[in-house]
Amino acid sequence: MQLREAILRRRMVRRFDATRPVPPEVLRRVVQLALRAPSAGFSQGFDFVVLRDDADRAAYWAATSDPDAPTDGWLHGVSDAPVLILCCSDRSRYLRRYAEPDKARSGVAGSPWPVPYWDVDTGMAALLMLLGAVDEGLGALFFGVPADRTDTVLARFGIPEGHHLVGVVALGYAAEDRPSGSTRTRARRPLDEVFHDGTFGAPLH
Repeated sequence: MQLREAILRRRMVRRFDATRPVPPEVLRRVVQLALRAPSAGFSQGFDFVVLRDDADRAAYWAATSDPDAPTDGWLHGVSDAPVLILCCSDRSRYLRRYAEPDKARSGVAGSPWPVPYWDVDTGMAALLMLLGAVDEGLGALFFGVPADRTDTVLARFGIPEGHHLVGVVALGYAAEDRPSGSTRTRARRPLDEVFHDGTFGAPLH
């Protein structure tokens, strides 16, 4: 599949076929793409915990959902995904990298970063996996973890202190080939509204 086609076909899948596991070789091709993500200073401050076993995925959902809450259609569909990938950023790698001599002149070391590039770069790595999923005929979804449950997830899966749980990629074969959820009713913003030519508010021609 050409890159443009993969981008145009990419969508967030919220219903997965629980009867179709992702073959190991396919999963490996998808996750390898994350290693090609750009990162500030080539710090590569991202780590990914791949949950494939039923028990591990069940433990994730137990740690992040309320068993006494009413049945949730979103949870029912996404929990069928045979693979969950916990996307973690590591700020310390960036701080160490920018304390090295070739980066010291940037002025970032020892001062607040204007943007948390560890999170940005982890998000870009996740996007490469989403595109790789399309190329492999898989469905994929990137979603966040409830703020009050992140510490539980970090502890349950042995993720070291200092790592930030940016989000989760769910992978699997889509249960149906159509948009799902409330997003299907929302139109994509037009290019001339999103891109500004020279100054904010001037449409790009």
